[in-house]
Parts: sequence; structure tokens; C-alpha cells
Amino acid sequence: MAGWSQDWWDGSSVSGLPARDRRSGDYRRYLPDPLAGRPFHAPVWLERKAAAVERRVRDLGSAPGVEGREGVARFLLRSEAIASSRIEGIAPSPQQVALAELAQEEPFAGVAEQARLVANNIAVLRSAASDLATADEVTVPDVEALQRALLPEERYHGLRAVQNWIGGSSWHPLDAEFVPPPAADVPELMDDLVTAVNGSAQAPLVQAALVHAQFETIHPFTDGNGRVGRALVHTVLRRRGLTPSAVLPVSLVLLTLGDRYVEGLTAYRYGGDVVGEEARSGTTAWLDLFLEAADVAASQAAALTADVAALRRTWGERVKVRRDGEGRRAPRADSATARLLRQLPEAPVLTARAAQRLLGVAFDNARSGLEELAEAEVLQRRKVDRGTTAYLAGEVFDLLGHTERRLASTQWDTRLSPPVRPVPARPQQP
Repeated sequence: MAGWSQDWWDGSSVSGLPARDRRSGDYRRYLPDPLAGRPFHAPVWLERKAAAVERRVRDLGSAPGVEGREGVARFLLRSEAIASSRIEGIAPSPQQVALAELAQEEPFAGVAEQARLVANNIAVLRSAASDLATADEVTVPDVEALQRALLPEERYHGLRAVQNWIGGSSWHPLDAEFVPPPAADVPELMDDLVTAVNGSAQAPLVQAALVHAQFETIHPFTDGNGRVGRALVHTVLRRRGLTPSAVLPVSLVLLTLGDRYVEGLTAYRYGGDVVGEEARSGTTAWLDLFLEAADVAASQAAALTADVAALRRTWGERVKVRRDGEGRRAPRADSATARLLRQLPEAPVLTARAAQRLLGVAFDNARSGLEELAEAEVLQRRKVDRGTTAYLAGEVFDLLGHTERRLASTQWDTRLSPPVRPVPARPQQP
């Protein structure tokens, strides 16, 4: 039966700290019910809301400009990794991150370490969206590996062996906002969690919401719980076939709804009988918020897809105008130039070698395509190493900054409300 238990914290043996950090006293910690097989009967209105939002998410697969869905997916994963890093005080620019991504396959000097860390997170999130989503089953070691990959510099990897807490002092849980279960209960709770991840008892969005809330309640790691918990949302939705690619920025929306997000998780942490009124109302409140966030995320993903399609059309017009001025025909659909125009949102920084790998064409053809786009003012040249020129799609980064700012506004429009979390400076309007 879920509920709160009281324990004693002995801080008397700690030396070298101020008295406020050496306090002893009682504190409360929470032990949730297992999630797999937990009975829950959603109100009719909530079931209808879940079905309506799910339809909107599925409609993303047939929206105009959907041929660029992989580019949009990479866009959103990059946004999430950068936004998470900003919250932790790491703030490389999107251009620096993209250069660091490129340097993972084509090493060159001058890449900032913070940008490398964020680029690593993007690679891990992409891997999680594919590897975990297509695995026969997700295991606890898989989730531990995800934490290890997302936080390679973390001192303690794997399930925690100590008590942790959220808020208050770094030295004791007496003033904490929330204290999760004892470390001894974590392995069994995580075994239950992956059973829930691998099941399909609920609708996809409901399942993702419950898995996320349960994971954040268990708080199984000493660090990285937020990042891993957000990645599990993508994992569940893709395993259930709701998002063929990780294109639903629900995590970014929840980051923006910070206070309501905490309130929703708090409501989810009921006490008493799993079928009691507190359990039903608390779980319903959390699911209602998560579905609202998913609805907003679907609308924002659709808007971004349209923005990317419009940007491609603008690029195409620039190339056409330049070719018309030279008395040349439009580039063939299978030409390096045309294919680069389709790929740029997903790969906004390229060298000739990178373009060669991306397109599978001869080096000279790749370089010729990049040069044509630079001459048409679609790309900008930048020296990144001796003898190496990178080509940057600056408008992609403007659009990325615009999207990140929009997703950080509680009205999803910075003209109506300013961003409520760290974001890049206002970019050029796309």
C-alpha cells in the first residue's frame, strides 16, 4: 500500500559543516505501489481527452512537410538536450552543439567541451529513441546504461545505494521537498517499472505518463533522473508506435509548466489504497496535465514541421533565382544540391566530407553542391580547422532558437508571455 513512512536522520557524525547542515531529526519518505498491473479506471472525460490527443499526435505523420520529419525529430531532440543543459548552467549555442556533433565523426580542433557534452546527450537520446524502442524488451540494465551514457562524467552510475532527496539541504533530507523510497526498495521497484514499460495495458500517452511519474517517484539514480525520465517518455511512445520518430516535445512543455508539473507529480503520490479516492483523483490530475502537455507538444511539432517546410521552399526559391540568372535549369531531384536542401534541417552544419558521407556521392559532387548553396546564400562558410571549411545553415539555428523560446513561454508565444526558463537570445525571426 502506497504511503509515507517516517525515519530518523543522524547528522551528528558529520564534521566540518555549519550547524544547519549537521542537523538530526525525523523526515518522511514515500514508497509507491507497484505500477505494473495497478488497477486504474479513468473517468470517461479523461479517456476521451486521451483519444483526442492521440489522434492529433498520429496526425503529425500526415501533416504538410512531413517528408522532413526526421529533420524535425533531430530538431526537437537537439532542443531538448540544449534546454536541459541550460537548466544545469551549461549553455553552448546551437551552432557550437552542431559543430560538436559533426566533430564526433570528423574530428577537428576548437570544439568547446560544453558543446561536446550536449552533442553526446543528443547522440544518446537518438540511440534511446531507436535502440530501446525496437528492443524485444527494456531491462533495468538498459535504463542504467542510459543513465551512464547521458552522464558519462557522473561519479556514481547505476541504481543508488543511498537515500536521495529533492530540494532543501545538500547534506540532509529534513527540509526536502520530496524524499523517494529507501535504496533497498529501488531494485524491486525498477523491475516493476520496466515490466510496465514493456506492457500495453493503457493507451500509449497514459502509459508514458504513468511510467514517467513512477520513475521520477522512485528517483533511482543519484543524478540524471530528470534526463532519463524524459528519455523514457520517448521510449514508451515509440515502442507503442505513436511517434515513429521522437517528434513530440512533451518534455520541453513539462519543463515550461514547472510548478504545475511538480503539483501533478505530487498529486500522483497518493497514500492508502490503490483504488481509493486519493489514488484515483491524484492519478487523474497527473494524467490530465500530461495530456495537456502532449496536446501542446503536438501543436508545436506541427508548427515546427510547417516552419521547416516553409524554410525549404525559401531556399529552393533562392537557388532557382540564382540559376535563372545564369540561364540554368532547376537542380534535378537526385542532384547533390537538391538532396542537400532536403537534409539541411537535420544536418545544419556540414563539411564536404560530411556531405559526401550523408549523400553517398563523390567528394567533388558534395563540395559542388555545398558551394552552390553558399553562393545562393542558403549556407554560410566558416573555417573550422586548417584546410577545412564548414557550411552552416544559419536560418536553421534561427529557427531552432525561435522554437526553443516559444516552447519556454507559458502561452507558447513569446509575444504573449516571456520565456520562463533559460533560453538563447532572441534569434532572427524565421
